[in-house]
Parts: sequence; C-alpha cells; structure tokens
Amino acid sequence: MKNLRKAFPVLRQYVYLNNASCGLLSEKVFEYRQDHDLDLLISGSVFRDKQGEILEKVRETVGDFFNCAPNRVGLIHNFSSGFNTLLEGTDKSSKILLLKEDYPSINWAVYSREFDVCYAKIDEDLEKNIENALTENRPDLFCFSIVQYENGIKLQTAFLKEMKEKFPDTLFVADGTQFIGTERFDFDASKIDVVIASGYKWMNAGYGNAIMLFQEDVPKKINPKSFGFNSLQGKYKAHEGNFLGKFEPGHQDTLNFGSAMAAIKFINSVGIDLIEERIKFLSKKAKEEFEKLGLLEEAVVKRTQHSSIFNIGGDAKLLQFLNNKNIIASLKNPGVRVSFHYFNTEEEIDLLVTALKEYHQK
Repeated sequence: MKNLRKAFPVLRQYVYLNNASCGLLSEKVFEYRQDHDLDLLISGSVFRDKQGEILEKVRETVGDFFNCAPNRVGLIHNFSSGFNTLLEGTDKSSKILLLKEDYPSINWAVYSREFDVCYAKIDEDLEKNIENALTENRPDLFCFSIVQYENGIKLQTAFLKEMKEKFPDTLFVADGTQFIGTERFDFDASKIDVVIASGYKWMNAGYGNAIMLFQEDVPKKINPKSFGFNSLQGKYKAHEGNFLGKFEPGHQDTLNFGSAMAAIKFINSVGIDLIEERIKFLSKKAKEEFEKLGLLEEAVVKRTQHSSIFNIGGDAKLLQFLNNKNIIASLKNPGVRVSFHYFNTEEEIDLLVTALKEYHQK
C-alpha cells in the first residue's frame, strides 16, 4: 500500500476522503501531461500532426479496458456534453424513466426537453422499484446513475443486465462517473446500451475527459444532430454520417484524452481486481463503523451491497471540524459525504471515526 500511496502526493498531507468529488491526480498522469505540453511547446503543429494517432491509441486503450470495440468508444470532454447530445437525438415523444432525485445533470437535462417522464424511487428497495416502473410504464429510455452521488446507493451490473434482457425495447443509458474505475466492468457483457462517464473521479484521469460506450444497435435508435469537421477525422470515424463523429464535432484535446489513457495504464499496473478488492473491503469496514454510530440513513443500512460513498449526516460545522483535522470530505445537502478509494487505509477510517466521536460528544 505504501508504494501505491506514493503515486498520489496529496495523501502526504491529508486524509483524503473526497474522491467522489475530485479524484486525485497520480504522478504518472502528471508526467504524461508535462511531457505532452513540452512536446507542444517545442514542436507546435509538428506535434499536433500526431493527434490522430494519439486519439486512436486512447480509443483502443479505453475499449480494451472496458471490453468495447474502439469504433463504439466516444471521446468527449464531460458527461453532460455527451448526454445532452444523446437527448437531442432522441425522439421528442419518448417516455423516459428516471430515478427520483438522481444526479441533476441527468434529471435536469431530461426536464429541460419536456419528455414524458416517469420515476422510480431511490430507497432500500431500489431494484424492485425500477422493475415495477419498467413494467408499468414501458419507457423508451431508462436514464440513471449506477452509483448515487449523494449517498452511494449502487445498482449491480448483474441486475441491470437482467432488466435489459427483460425489457429489450427500453434503451438503458447509464451515468458511470461514480462507478468506472472502482471495479472490473465488461461493457459488452453488461448489455447496458450506453455508458457515459467522466474520468476525473474514480479513474483519477484529471479533468476534461469523458467516455461514451455504445452497444452496436444504438445508432438505430438515436439520431444526434451535432456535426463538424472533426466528426469525420480519425481511423474509427472516417466515413460520412459516422455515429461517433456526431458526439465529437470539434477539436479534441490530446492532453486530456491522453491523460485518460495514462490513467488506465496506471490502473492496469496496480490491477483492477486489487482495486475492486480494496474498495469493497474499505466500504464494508466503513459501513460497519458508521452503522455503530447511527450515522447512515435507513435505505443504506438495509442494503446488503454498497459503494464506497457514504453520507454521514451533519452540516457545514461538521465539515469544518473534519477539515481542521486535515480530513477532506464534501458537503452535500443534507449531510457530509465521504468516499474511499483503493489508496485509502483502515487507519484513515479509524481516524475519521475517532474524529466523529469527538465531534458528537461535544
């Protein structure tokens, strides 16, 4: 663990429990970014002439990591740009199933287009609620987060696959931003139609990069309107009307997308199975400790499987108290959110628990 932690300098000064808000930059990704901009500095367009080759490698690296053919890997700069483009290509009469109080960048984007909307409630029976809503409403699209950003409630990919097989006519569109990078994920096997995810959180890839993964038949159901000169540039989108190109109409930043590639290479050097094992271990320990203190909402306590994101209640005063002890978390209304990545330790959970006991005994 010590060697893994050395790659993230922030850990030398903080108990960093805020990866759900801002993922840490590893030294390997930082080195890539330095080398990239040095090449641009001294070579200018000579370096940019290689952009097609760089982006091909990024697309192939992403595709290999998530088991998705590179011609079905979109490279975008954030979740919202990809999701909004997808919605613009969706028939306006469509019925869309959402999770009530899901991530605003999902629900607000749908509301703004006045689709016919139905809901499933986020609670301890989330899976049952989703299946009931799919059965009753037969939506054209189901748009959802795999992991809830406020309290960490998580949908299992096996359940999503089961639902997709049961409701094949519904397009499943998942926000994977709080999910990718936390465990092994086989996109093709998942049967989810579209996964969109920013890389700056659990992938530790820095800001300005996100991915879209598509199943083969998605272009038959979505018709995006965006287009530009870059839409037809590159090995995997060189023909007119290319579906990927409609999500990539403008110039693409090899600094940011190359950072995603560097992050995946670093994850591979650590081992995604080890990362998954560490996160599950830390999540289990943290949940047990928070339950003892009575800090978790009932919906979280009653669920057998959970992510490593927790809302432990409290307010800005609690957050400031923790910050004063160099424990970094986020304020989510209501409550303080903490999140654990593979580089966190049992000792850091103990430090947090000790601090919480001190705060609540005041």
